[in-house]
Amino acid sequence: MPRLLAIVEYDGTDFEGFQIQKRGRTVQGELERALQQITGEQIRVMGGGRTDSGVHALGQGAHFDTNWKRPVATLQRALNAVLPTDIAVRSLVEVGKDFSARYSARSRAYRYTILNQPVRSPLLRRYALFVPEPLDADAMDAAARCLIGTHDFGAFGTPPHGDNSVRDMIRARVRKEGASILIDLEANAFLYRMVRRIVGTLLWIGRGEMTIAEFRQVLSKERRAGQSVAPQGLCLVAVKYDLATESH
Repeated sequence: MPRLLAIVEYDGTDFEGFQIQKRGRTVQGELERALQQITGEQIRVMGGGRTDSGVHALGQGAHFDTNWKRPVATLQRALNAVLPTDIAVRSLVEVGKDFSARYSARSRAYRYTILNQPVRSPLLRRYALFVPEPLDADAMDAAARCLIGTHDFGAFGTPPHGDNSVRDMIRARVRKEGASILIDLEANAFLYRMVRRIVGTLLWIGRGEMTIAEFRQVLSKERRAGQSVAPQGLCLVAVKYDLATESH
């Protein structure tokens, strides 16, 4: 029974997150429903990262096992034909039986988008946090760079499993692009609500309400972090694997 890795894109607005819940629509549930419709099998899909309600993804990884006998490309086309319009399978490849979309990931990259202009944008309300007052993106970038390296990020979130809150932050950057401020964070793994609380704290920096020295104190748990910001600005850009077949 082959194991396949799907790279999935979705608009998270109308989902209760990726993982199946007792109630509500989920990305995992829609993928499993589509696979059953096409293959006739009861297939369990395992995600590479757990996104919360309202959070989007450009490159979510998900693996599953199937007895599908036809070409993988045919299955990808069939999935995209039956999946709802807010989900698409960007790529589908065969991987080894010991591969795990979650545990084989070497890093995960997120982007948080802030719309920083005086007037709100109805067209962007599903994909960006609107902040009307001017923000200092350069100061936010300087603070974000303090996060790079191996740290205990317990001030910004809680571990999804166990009590280890140490993570390795590979990349942390803030830049202004037109009216948008883009916050890019890449780490080996993230704590629950970690990105959104980092963004909430960086907003204090951007408004001039916190110094970079004080931001470092938050990281060392000497000060409280900012509130978790709204989910719609957050996107899981990529779950990265050491695979020659990666197309994202």
